[in-house]
Amino acid sequence: MRTPRLLYWLTAYYLGMSALLFAAGWLYPEVRAFLPIGGVEALLSAPPQGPLATVQIGASQVGNFGESLMWLIIAIAGALLAALPVSWTYMEIRARSDYDQSLVETIVVLPMIVTGIIIIVHNSLALAFAIAGIAAGVRFRNSLKSTGDALFILLAIGIGLSSGIGAVELAIVMSIAFNYVFLMLWITDYGARKGTQRFLRKHEPEPGASENALAEPEPGPQE
Repeated sequence: MRTPRLLYWLTAYYLGMSALLFAAGWLYPEVRAFLPIGGVEALLSAPPQGPLATVQIGASQVGNFGESLMWLIIAIAGALLAALPVSWTYMEIRARSDYDQSLVETIVVLPMIVTGIIIIVHNSLALAFAIAGIAAGVRFRNSLKSTGDALFILLAIGIGLSSGIGAVELAIVMSIAFNYVFLMLWITDYGARKGTQRFLRKHEPEPGASENALAEPEPGPQE
């Protein structure tokens, strides 16, 4: 997938998702009270609370099993839909020699896992400490090949956190901002200096350098 084509598909994807959300809200305005959206408004308008206060996840109108199941499915699906185009960006900009398929799968799956964890612990400090203890006991050892890869993981966690508190709209905005800003920086090679290795790309030889000049000299005949 070429970069201009990726920008085209990203734009079409986000416009289509936005149109679908607006159409659903316009046709069924009463459904909005049962969807995992509006969490940002609740966070910004909430009065200051103590450090141990619980976080509202935008599900105050959910009152039965069917509604809670619908809320959960939409929250996890929103995390997936927001993270999917992020994986496209990674697949486009990563050099083939350093490409990591497991990271692509992590970008897609991690937000859904984080969404579920946030729903579990959002009203229980004991559960939060229990999850932290379990995560500390299970050692995840994986060295990222680039500092840029850490940005994708951090974004995936942010998308999961947003969806878990009922702010799918924030997850989508984060996905849009990250993809377009990251691609623009990559296309323009922002911050690069002459003679240095380009970010997330294979090293490009100096102009005018030939393959013979870069190759190691063959050892001469031994006396």
